[in-house]
Amino acid sequence: MYFLVLFCIKILKNCHKILIIIQRSNGDVLLSHRLISALHFYYQLSKIDLLVNDDTLPVAELLPYVNTVHTFSYIKKRDEHWRQEANLIKKIYRKYDLCINLTASDRSVIYALLASKNSISAIENNNKKSWWKKIFLTHYYYFNTNKHILYNNLQPLKKLNISSDEAGDLPIFNQHAIDKVNIMLNKLDIKEFIVFHPSAQYDYKIYPKHLRDQLLNLLNTLGIPIIVTGADNKFDVEIKENLPLLSNIHNFIGRTTLEEYFALSYLSVAYIGMDTLNMHIAAIQNKRIFAIFGPTNLKMWAPWSNSFNIATNENKPLQTYGNVTIFQSALPCVACGNSGCDNNGGRSECLFTINPHDIMSEVVVWYENV
Repeated sequence: MYFLVLFCIKILKNCHKILIIIQRSNGDVLLSHRLISALHFYYQLSKIDLLVNDDTLPVAELLPYVNTVHTFSYIKKRDEHWRQEANLIKKIYRKYDLCINLTASDRSVIYALLASKNSISAIENNNKKSWWKKIFLTHYYYFNTNKHILYNNLQPLKKLNISSDEAGDLPIFNQHAIDKVNIMLNKLDIKEFIVFHPSAQYDYKIYPKHLRDQLLNLLNTLGIPIIVTGADNKFDVEIKENLPLLSNIHNFIGRTTLEEYFALSYLSVAYIGMDTLNMHIAAIQNKRIFAIFGPTNLKMWAPWSNSFNIATNENKPLQTYGNVTIFQSALPCVACGNSGCDNNGGRSECLFTINPHDIMSEVVVWYENV
């Protein structure tokens, strides 16, 4: 067994083509950037490809050191299941020296096994589900929901004896994106500004309208432009149409691409808003963050502070570490990790108990000192 392990490690020191599989959410894809950077610098000339769900493609395309992005579509899975599988397997079958799978699902593990003879994968800590994965994978590690997503995403490096001390390179946005954002800002004579992102991918993670309006009225008195951001989905459009008209509040919802949002966030001085992809973008850009959390598992998804190289793993109504301040409810059930109180996308009572004045107080303390 000892010689087998040495043999595997020797093979994995000579990688020229690597596939990373991330069949999860936008945040998972974004927070793979440290893994990708570490692999790029360790293997030097290696080409790193990704396999992601098609709804996370815009994020994947902005990650540094990525050559090709393969996509899996759940719509195609429903309409043309076998054709999609056949085409995807044809693209990846034995094309890679190493495959790293950050997702423990059966499908993604099978993709990893087909893509390379050398495969490292997350697996469930449940032997009934993962016994066969332990047999066929070169290396495996247990996906730990009590640990931060960055911790989970960096576990494959330990199997390869690769250091992960560096923070990793940031996603790439081109000069055109910066120029377009600057044109938008110059038209409004905005120099410094704070990003306020009120939306999220799911309704149960969104701060209630009446509390959001109170918070915006408070932020309007701060004396610095507040740019409200969002996409063009139904949640964002509804928020866009119901924003209060205030002198320092600027409605940018639906006006930027994801790449342009990266540029906008990069030019901002702080982020205020929900725990969603935009929050993690601000975190990797080292912005001052004021994040509003509902039922989300904080141990996995708290904003990472690069300055302290930590994220919190405990629930508190108010806590600050490094450049991050988090607001949560004081309800004893927080954070349950459910999809709303009914665990079916319904209302999250915890978000209704977070006082806008408490958020404003922390923002004021920071802003006056800055």
